[in-house]
Amino acid sequence: MSFLRRRSGSPAGPDFDVLAMDPGDWPGHFGAMMMTGPDGSCQGIFLRYDLLGGRGPAMFIGNLPEGSPARESEDGVPFEVRQLLSALENEEPVELVSAEDFPVLLGDDLLIVKKVKVSEERLFCSQFGRSDGVQVTIASWDRPISDDLYQLLKPLPAEMFKQG
Repeated sequence: MSFLRRRSGSPAGPDFDVLAMDPGDWPGHFGAMMMTGPDGSCQGIFLRYDLLGGRGPAMFIGNLPEGSPARESEDGVPFEVRQLLSALENEEPVELVSAEDFPVLLGDDLLIVKKVKVSEERLFCSQFGRSDGVQVTIASWDRPISDDLYQLLKPLPAEMFKQG
């Protein structure tokens, strides 16, 4: 798949292509956050999609490179799930219920997606690994994640992550 590749050169920001839905295709507000390590390296990019009218976040998409501390949690609940619940000011405890791999066809390519089920039934989550070692996690509030969503993911321009 063309979007499963490492960027060449060294842009100011993450050293990988960040997969997301194009902000121009989203009907609400969009925000991007970068998690940096103590050495200044990029430990992850998180994209937050809010609904129109300030009704709160609808989806988080995380892009976490190998070695990012956010990739592993003690209880198995993905970091993006916790971030989405925090943004929704939902302080109820959430637990991992199950995780199961599913095949998704993208044109002629096969993508193995892990569907993560948590105890909060209104939250949907899926994860997949890219060929460059980046883990992509999608957490969605009150909207199931359909296979069509993976077709909408594409790299965001490196310019979005340049400082100043």
